[in-house]
Amino acid sequence: MAITIHDVARRANVSVSTVSRALAEPQLVRGTTLERVLAAAKQLSYRPNPAARSLITGKTGNSGIIIPDLDNPFYPSVLRGVHARARQAGYAVLMADSEEDPAAEETLVHTMAKQVDGVIICAPFASDAQLVRLATVTKLVLVNRRLPGISAVLMDTARGMRQVAAHLVALGHRRCAYLSGPRNAWSNQERQRGRRAAVASHAMEIVELGPFEPKFEGGIQGTDAALDTGATALLAFNDLMALGVLSRLHALKVRVPQDISVVGFDDVLYASMCAPPLTTVSMPMDSAGRAAVELLLRQLDGETPEMQAPRYPELSTALIVRSTTDICAAPAAPAESRRAKRRERDR
Repeated sequence: MAITIHDVARRANVSVSTVSRALAEPQLVRGTTLERVLAAAKQLSYRPNPAARSLITGKTGNSGIIIPDLDNPFYPSVLRGVHARARQAGYAVLMADSEEDPAAEETLVHTMAKQVDGVIICAPFASDAQLVRLATVTKLVLVNRRLPGISAVLMDTARGMRQVAAHLVALGHRRCAYLSGPRNAWSNQERQRGRRAAVASHAMEIVELGPFEPKFEGGIQGTDAALDTGATALLAFNDLMALGVLSRLHALKVRVPQDISVVGFDDVLYASMCAPPLTTVSMPMDSAGRAAVELLLRQLDGETPEMQAPRYPELSTALIVRSTTDICAAPAAPAESRRAKRRERDR
């Protein structure tokens, strides 16, 4: 027969309610009594029933995370950090993919709220008003979206963009093109902030193009327009787009980095595996996942308004220089010349 909380209480010679408190809120139980209860539970190999614990503590022991695109390798890396820290805290993690749909994000939070103690939303597409409403439904933490009143883990992508600009200027680039991601995405706005600061600090021009889908196909679509600007370096919103850029440049027989340099963002696994290996800005994805769980735990465990007050930790990014920028690009061919070459190739 399964061991029950009553068996533990008899072995420890305490009440059932004391066993319940010792297992759910050990800080409320005196030291010697707590030791006796824990020893009895270990001797009997007792495992609390999650449903019963939920009735006693009002907590499910579950947390939720919503990501916008499971195909993007950025998000599994965040998930890994979330799972690792949640497991340490004794929480299970329920995951859902919103497919970049604000309405789906809202529906998923309402659905998850019945089964979890709090939800983490990565790079949400929902509006500010939607997120404010959702914060009243369950404990909420955001990743890469800053909104007053809701705790969030942020990555310093503006600094990353400034690092990229300084690197390219040192190589002799003066005219660059940026393939932007979703216009309303917080991370894209931060990259734009870094772009403006870079232009102000260096004698360079960064032409913005797009927005494009933050996917491989988006990089392919933006490459021709970037070449037509006469840029000697091309910055992509993320590594997936940069991989699309490299594919299109290869098809056009444009050499990287001899003819044009390419830079991505994120440092996903494929960035070091492609040919040539991609220069990119490394984002602290695993650390962001862990930090998001920490913020959620503070809300769940906090006993004072100060402990539960919104927090916005910002994690550092780092430029990773690889082969797509290690040689200064030669001056770009005139736009009309490039168009003529593409027409000749595409015949």
